[in-house]
Amino acid sequence: MAVTSEPDNTPLPGTVFTPRQVRGLKIAVIVMGILLVGGFAFVMAAIVYQASRLGDKKVQASPGQTSLPAEVSGLALPPGATIAAMALDGDRLALHLHTSTGQEIAVIDVTTGTVLSRIKIDAD
Repeated sequence: MAVTSEPDNTPLPGTVFTPRQVRGLKIAVIVMGILLVGGFAFVMAAIVYQASRLGDKKVQASPGQTSLPAEVSGLALPPGATIAAMALDGDRLALHLHTSTGQEIAVIDVTTGTVLSRIKIDAD
């Protein structure tokens, strides 16, 4: 006489898995598929969020710094000054200037036109 409350541990035809194992595998596959789709959606949302924030960077000039309007691309040099060399690194431009009072280096933020610093060079 067979007891009906015992699980059927006989493998399915053509496999080595029991019906209980197959049911567990189906649940595992469904859960992992949902996790994959959810993770992909999360990554895409993070990319869109980061890409939409690229233009939000606002730079304000601190006191003592002069900033040029965005449409003006010029720098006020002292009378008789010449530019000896330029170097660009990211959004910073360094100008080596020869002036009547000596040499100096001006560091400029090219995105805002702000003169970040002026460094006098003493030739001792």
